[in-house]
Amino acid sequence: MDFELSHEQELIVETARAFVEQELYPYEEEVEKTDQVRPELVQQIQQRAIEQGLYAANMPEELGGAGLDIVTLTLLERELGRANFALQYLVGRPSNILQACQGEQRDKYLFPCVRGEKTDCLAMTEPDAGSDLRGMKCKADRDGDDYVINGTKHFISHADVADFVILFAATGVEESARGPRKKITAFLVDKGTPGFTVRDGYHSVSHRGYHNCILEFDDCRVPASQVLGEEHKGFEVANDWLGPTRLQVAAMCLGRAYRALELATDWAANRKQFGQVIGKFQGISFKLADMRTQLEAAELLTLKAASKTDAGTATDMDYAMAKVYTTEMLAYVADEAIQIFGGMGLMSDFPLERIWRDARVERIWEGTSEIQRHIISRNMLRPLGA
Repeated sequence: MDFELSHEQELIVETARAFVEQELYPYEEEVEKTDQVRPELVQQIQQRAIEQGLYAANMPEELGGAGLDIVTLTLLERELGRANFALQYLVGRPSNILQACQGEQRDKYLFPCVRGEKTDCLAMTEPDAGSDLRGMKCKADRDGDDYVINGTKHFISHADVADFVILFAATGVEESARGPRKKITAFLVDKGTPGFTVRDGYHSVSHRGYHNCILEFDDCRVPASQVLGEEHKGFEVANDWLGPTRLQVAAMCLGRAYRALELATDWAANRKQFGQVIGKFQGISFKLADMRTQLEAAELLTLKAASKTDAGTATDMDYAMAKVYTTEMLAYVADEAIQIFGGMGLMSDFPLERIWRDARVERIWEGTSEIQRHIISRNMLRPLGA
């Protein structure tokens, strides 16, 4: 396996890191204090990301994106992951599921998102259906040429700023070996559609400035032309396009872990106690060694999954292993970095307390660590008939 980056990959990494340091870092403190990103700052970051060719990097060139391969995209995500989440999110990567758009849907939703004119959000989770998506109660009943949607979604990221939602709702029931199960369909629903309300969500300690929302649908009427993919084929659409999102989470966690480790290493090399820098004490130096080792292992696992994605051989288990290991590695590295800093690590003067807080949600969203372990073990046991 070739571990060397190509010249193009090195340039992209350098460009992304410079962008993060120059365009995002200066506004982190403001966002942390206000829990908001000013509209003019949103426009500024998006425009500069477009100018530098970083916007819609996950989309194919024929759709107007940068057309990066998955390994290179993962390296880009790693660099963007160093910054406050609400800020790095503005370097738009439209949901891959929008590639399922057909006909007029492309002009109305896909291409505007690629150009930075619109923003999407994804709505699956419900109050009583988190990991159990087949248990969702939000439903869409066919009525002539329309669907009438009723139900509630919650924990829907950035729905407050999105122009439309990619909604998953139950549209029927089918029999399976395990009994009746719901059929799921994906819809494109514009904000402002009568019967569709976006409400403030819950206050989270993670990712200030990047909000979750509650979506309410009350006899919301949507034309059949707004179905994304085919009726009752929502899970097929999701499985075709959403698998690599767990790889994206892993990549961004790498960036945050690198930042935490760099801060801790610099502190250990300069902070003096008992007449010498604390990095000379094994209690500190061994922590740094373990942090670096776990980070390197997580990066290899993540890049392997990315490489297999480019080769067309990646499985759900590859994504699950990358996500569970990397998110738990970030929690460990952030915690140890604070331990090296001592009390100062918990002060808002340094970004460590934010990295520590932000790390917690990574083991929950996009599939909990328990779900990832279930996927991994299932893939190991099924070939043996267990």
